[in-house]
Amino acid sequence: MAALIASALRGAEAMGYNWQWYRIPQYFFDHTEGGITLGEIPWGLVGTITLSTLAFLLALGIGLLVALLRLSELVIGRAVARVFLEIVRNMPLLVLLYVFYYVLGPIFGMDRYTASVLCLAVFHGALISEIFRGGIASIPAGQWEAAKSIGMTTGQIYTYIILPQSIRFMLPPMTSEVVNVIKSSAIVSVIAVMELTTVGRNIISDTYMSFEIWFTIAAVYMIVTLIISTFASYLERRYAVQD
Repeated sequence: MAALIASALRGAEAMGYNWQWYRIPQYFFDHTEGGITLGEIPWGLVGTITLSTLAFLLALGIGLLVALLRLSELVIGRAVARVFLEIVRNMPLLVLLYVFYYVLGPIFGMDRYTASVLCLAVFHGALISEIFRGGIASIPAGQWEAAKSIGMTTGQIYTYIILPQSIRFMLPPMTSEVVNVIKSSAIVSVIAVMELTTVGRNIISDTYMSFEIWFTIAAVYMIVTLIISTFASYLERRYAVQD
């Protein structure tokens, strides 16, 4: 980070760039007659968090469904899950976004926001499915046999025995996936969905403060992801103490 910042500073100096850091605070807080209001960057962050949260929750459902299909005894279910994973994992996220917005959007009447949420959910759902599958596979087979011997159904085994125990195995990679969803959400700026990166691009188009804005946007993303990582570390320690 230090080397990157130093290189950017030297490059800006060589270009004769006029730094205008004093203008950055107005994009965080705006003074009006009614008092202090949030600026464009905080609202962009709200948009990013909202978009990422919706996409991640939907991705959890998709990931769990795909993982269960892959672990099932249904040949068709395993085949469908495998085809889904191969298509999504081998397609760039930007191309997938274009498919959802420009191809599936007009067919199913989706607006750009819905297409963005579904695209992120499908893309990360494929990755989360592997996390679920690994967590479920980490539970000893003896627990399955014991549960079946007392008459529990497959749904009950997953709900009360397998998934609760697999959480501690899934927590670290799942946290990484939360961070990845937040970072991936920046790509929806190419179809003008209002979030943090889009706000940054709009400010730059009005002010030409490329260096200041992108450094600020990068810092905001880093702070958010560090907070999430810290919270995840706390949860990991808590589960370790309980174990």
